[in-house]
Amino acid sequence: MPDGSPLSGAVKVTLKVLRGDFGMTYTDDQGRFELNNVTPGEYTVEVESDRDRRFQIVSEKVQVMRGGAPTFVTIYLKEKPVDGRAANDKTVSVAMLDQKVPSAAKREFDKATQLYRQGRNDEAILALRRALAIYPDYLMAHNDLGAQLMEQGQLDQAEVELRAAIKIDPKAFNPQLNLGIVLLQKQKYSDALTSLDNALSLEPSSPAAHLFAGMACVKLENAERGEKELKAAYDLGGPSLAIAQFHLGQLYLKQGKRDLAVKSFESYLHDSPNASNAAEVEKLLRTIK
Repeated sequence: MPDGSPLSGAVKVTLKVLRGDFGMTYTDDQGRFELNNVTPGEYTVEVESDRDRRFQIVSEKVQVMRGGAPTFVTIYLKEKPVDGRAANDKTVSVAMLDQKVPSAAKREFDKATQLYRQGRNDEAILALRRALAIYPDYLMAHNDLGAQLMEQGQLDQAEVELRAAIKIDPKAFNPQLNLGIVLLQKQKYSDALTSLDNALSLEPSSPAAHLFAGMACVKLENAERGEKELKAAYDLGGPSLAIAQFHLGQLYLKQGKRDLAVKSFESYLHDSPNASNAAEVEKLLRTIK
């Protein structure tokens, strides 16, 4: 929903490519959906109106990368206008108020998105900076710039951009999640967990937020919660989040729980047989069995 709460009731979700529909599913009663066995490439996720037709049709571009890593997408529904006004003005997040973004800044943002999809990351970053020069409060531009800087290993700059996004809207989920990941990479585990807890308060069913929260807890030697978060990540994300089983295996091994470690590593290999570290995990399994 526009305020970040999960949808109650099913809506139709279609995965589209240029040549037509690639796949279709319906959300569950919490608004979650999953599409598996998607080949790398660019897609459009389109969400149609519910049975009562309260919502506009909304869509989101996604890029599925090679290597089997899951692609997560959060789509906010938009209620149809009533008498020229939004049906629920007071619950609309600042992040959704695109009408406040100057057209010149929006053009630069869209250009950055296209450049990123073409692998021209440096040019995409420059375009995002131009968008922010035009409109400094552009939340999505701050978030995307932070994410791209993180991808390039520029963690300090990424943190600055993500904190700027959160300052604009503390209830924006993606900047909180991305900041948690950045802080985790910077080995600021306590701060990372704080940000990830903020993300989970906004979207409790996010597999990614549970995964990184679990990783932070393990680093903080909070094994009990680390196990709980990693299990939740796998329960919510399924085989697409097999990496949670790998981290569980490492946690169990550290605790001397060899049987549980074996089960987790075997589950990881079953779900991700072509993982880059598959050979190392197989070797480890032969050692601990």
